[in-house]
Amino acid sequence: MDDPRGRLTRDGIRIHEAADFAGMDAAGRLAAEILDAVADLVEPGVTTEVLDAFIEERVAAAGARSATIGYRGYQHASCISVNHVVCHGIPGPKLLKDGDILNIDVTVIVDGWYGDTSRMYVAGGLSRKAARLIEVTHDALMLGIEAVRPGATFGDIGHAIQAYVEAQRMSVVRDFCGHGLGRVFHAAPNVLHYGRPGTGARLEEGMFFTIEPMVNLGRPETKVLADDWTAVTRDKSLSAQFEHSVGVTADGAQIFTLSPAGRFFPTQ
Repeated sequence: MDDPRGRLTRDGIRIHEAADFAGMDAAGRLAAEILDAVADLVEPGVTTEVLDAFIEERVAAAGARSATIGYRGYQHASCISVNHVVCHGIPGPKLLKDGDILNIDVTVIVDGWYGDTSRMYVAGGLSRKAARLIEVTHDALMLGIEAVRPGATFGDIGHAIQAYVEAQRMSVVRDFCGHGLGRVFHAAPNVLHYGRPGTGARLEEGMFFTIEPMVNLGRPETKVLADDWTAVTRDKSLSAQFEHSVGVTADGAQIFTLSPAGRFFPTQ
């Protein structure tokens, strides 16, 4: 169902009202609190379906709804992507091993507003190359957010991310992108994590969207497995992702999904 609030730009991007920031902040805060809470469960020997069950219980306990359960037939409260899985990993019975890195992605609905965020975790010890990948991915996200301000373009965001990642001799996934959200899960614009400065739609105060770069240690190409959800790196290289939901303010960006416990990064 479309969001009736606010106006649409000529690019089809909704401009939300000042009062709408509070709704997004509440939804984003709950999503971040749930990712804070699940951190202590991530360890070798735990299954990703146990992590997902915990997340589903926390969403219900908060009186919220999971945006992903029932979405296009998906039946889990999170996507959990391990090692070379880029995104949309399906929780299951496989045990986490020492040194596994994983992205946990959660979207909740609070009073009709969608809070969407993901972050990286590690089971057991963290290798130096995995630690560097996670650090670069987080820093790329924050550089993208720093580029958000009225009058900038979405190409400015993508360029900030791409230039930094490629300078670290890693690659940005091009097959998936961020998206608009608010009272809908996915809406315009598509937020690419690569691009040229000054290109794409111009940002305006009141736009809500996610920035969620996926970064690979190897090449950027991906493929989707037979389950029609799980995306993996074609070269089996490690992949990492961080995601925030943000709103464009008069002079920059408000991050709706900041970790209340300060656990977004470094990886806990």
